[in-house]
This record gives sequence, structure tokens and C-alpha cells, in this order.
Amino acid sequence: MSKKNNQDGFVFSTNKDFQFGSNDNEPIESLPPQQQNLKVFLDRIAGGKLITRIHGFIGNDTDLEALGKMLKQKCGVGGSTKNEEILVQGDHREKVIKLLTDANYKAKKAGG
Repeated sequence: MSKKNNQDGFVFSTNKDFQFGSNDNEPIESLPPQQQNLKVFLDRIAGGKLITRIHGFIGNDTDLEALGKMLKQKCGVGGSTKNEEILVQGDHREKVIKLLTDANYKAKKAGG
């Protein structure tokens, strides 16, 4: 039996008025920079290219995209924001950590 449509253990309801949906319709509020604990990783993607990955941001997508845009501009490279992470092309860990700490974020190097 396939579990493709099974979300969070929900299988079946006998209530004919039941509508499956998430109660998370409220927008997530972003924590202030002083309360954010960001981790900066260096990863290698397909083709051997390096990316700097910032993980641990707690907040809404708009604030995440704004932070990602600022980091990409200051580093002078491309990147993206997806899956609640910021990806910056290249090895820019030291510069990203300095930029984040200058903006009052708690950031530290993580990984190898």
C-alpha cells in the first residue's frame, strides 16, 4: 500500500464534514537578530562546486529572502533561499559570519 498521500500519520476520518488542512495559517513572526542562532556550513554540490549554506533562521520567508539578498550583494555572488536556508555560491564563510555578526545575528561556523 502506498503512503504517498499520507501526511503526518493521517489515514482516514469517519466524520463526513472533516476537511484535511493545516491550522498553521498564521504567518510566522521572525525572531530578532539577537535571538537567531545561525550556523554557516560549507557544502559541495554536484559538479564539485562549493556553496556557503546558512541554516537556522527562524522567521517568515520575506525576512529570510531579505537577509539572503543582503548577503549575496555584499559577497558579490549569486545564490538562493529555499527550504528555510540561504545558499551563497562559493566559499564565503568568514565574510558571511562577519556580515551576520555586524548585523547583530549570532552566527558560527559549523561542519568540517
